[in-house]
Amino acid sequence: MSVTLHLNEPFGDLKFELYPKEAPLATRNFLSLCAQGTYNNTLFHRNIRGFLLQGGDPTNTGKGGASIYPTPDHYFHDEIHPDLKHDKRGVLSMANSGKDKNGSQFFITYAKQGALDGKYTVFGQMIDGHETLDKLEKEPVGGKGNRPLNEIKVVGVTIHANPIAEMDWEEEEERANQDK
Repeated sequence: MSVTLHLNEPFGDLKFELYPKEAPLATRNFLSLCAQGTYNNTLFHRNIRGFLLQGGDPTNTGKGGASIYPTPDHYFHDEIHPDLKHDKRGVLSMANSGKDKNGSQFFITYAKQGALDGKYTVFGQMIDGHETLDKLEKEPVGGKGNRPLNEIKVVGVTIHANPIAEMDWEEEEERANQDK
């Protein structure tokens, strides 16, 4: 299954393969937020050349974003899978504000980032849009938090295959909770 993030001009699209078996909570959360339009018109608020591009905050401040899960703080726990690493360009991973504090924010790596392994949930890999990612990495930043000087915005999302209807999510979530 895959998802394409459509970005504002002059950037283009980023297409990702997702990993629902290895990271069912993160994948369900991301797909649901995509389907609800939560990511539409959100900014990538953090851009660090050679490191990562971060977005997914509906408040566009870099400080917001809740998951779909009805927990008191609207977070869900980390899903660290031994076979999924931040070992290349284009890894899609949940941003978090600490252990087991995943909301809606996500990031895309610009290069191998082994220091992130075991701390952030990998739930996808970019499969198309390499030229777009190259453009994004070169965008100038300024001010606090490595914020891009020019808006980098998600203007729409296409879900190419939606396994939500096909997967037994309760079984996958139960398995994920047992692995914790």
